[in-house]
Amino acid sequence: MNKEFFEALDLLEKEKGISKEYMIAKIEAALANSCRKEIGQTTQVRVNLDPVKMDLKVYQQRTVVADGEVEDPKCQIALSDAKALSRRNKLGGVVENELKTKTFRRISASTGKQMIIQAIRDAERERQTREYEEKKEEIITAIVDKVDTTTGNLILDTGTGYATLLKAEQIPGEQHEVGDRLKVFISEVKSGEMRGPLVTLSRTHPSFVKRLFELEIPEIADGTIIIKGVAREAGSRTKIAVESRDENVDAIGSCIGKNGMRISAILAELGREKVDIIKYSDNLPEYVAEALSPAKVISVEMEEERSCRVTVAPEQLSLAIGKEGQNAKLVARLTGCKIDIKA
Repeated sequence: MNKEFFEALDLLEKEKGISKEYMIAKIEAALANSCRKEIGQTTQVRVNLDPVKMDLKVYQQRTVVADGEVEDPKCQIALSDAKALSRRNKLGGVVENELKTKTFRRISASTGKQMIIQAIRDAERERQTREYEEKKEEIITAIVDKVDTTTGNLILDTGTGYATLLKAEQIPGEQHEVGDRLKVFISEVKSGEMRGPLVTLSRTHPSFVKRLFELEIPEIADGTIIIKGVAREAGSRTKIAVESRDENVDAIGSCIGKNGMRISAILAELGREKVDIIKYSDNLPEYVAEALSPAKVISVEMEEERSCRVTVAPEQLSLAIGKEGQNAKLVARLTGCKIDIKA
């Protein structure tokens, strides 16, 4: 043990967030294991790694038993022999003698080294999992480290570690290159056994758009405006319903911003995806009519609790339904209401 060794522990703590106490405990366990490999698995070992004195001491421990009852000399010592070492030793007590670690074979030292390396890896995985958990259901900015040309998946440097953005979780039509910075939503984090945390990143999740609005619109961030719902077809269209808690604050106007500055920042992140900002209403027919924007609605009649008939002008029918029924589907998803649109 020397000064450089303990400086290395300080560096691990600073750069990787692995506490010195954790590493000392792991190193002591690794050294104890190496000792048992040398002397015998039944040997009781105590390792004392002192960061203040910057030294290491290893002790073999043996329990004091009555004369003639020693069954395993590696972990037991006769009372008479113990008394010869010190009069204070008594039955049931523990006698320690210091071991010289320099005499250990290379194979034992190698085993200890591997255990220490594994301890660092385990601590690194725990740290990464903890950091990802803290960012779960939030947006982070990552850098594209690698593009898999076969699958279309992206390997991202998230600042915490490396994670994969699957092709299915990318906005359809978007292309990225190594070095690109992009925002991603952390939708799920699981603790991995070997390769670290399993992180699910997404740019197609409805909450990705929700978080973008929270980042770009101060009134949403401070709670003046509330997002009541999001329905999304990634790469094509998103409908987001907002409500103002302050009658003096226009929910839709605040989201768009002066000269469209606020919404333009969100649209730039979403590419060609269109975003309809809807004024939320507790009145379901009113809410459905608003949600069918940009189509103009003549009337909305409730037929059952969550079912309604919508009437529009003939020239508005295709707009209300949308391409392949997309607009109507998004409205149904947003409002939770079954919709039948007629001209």
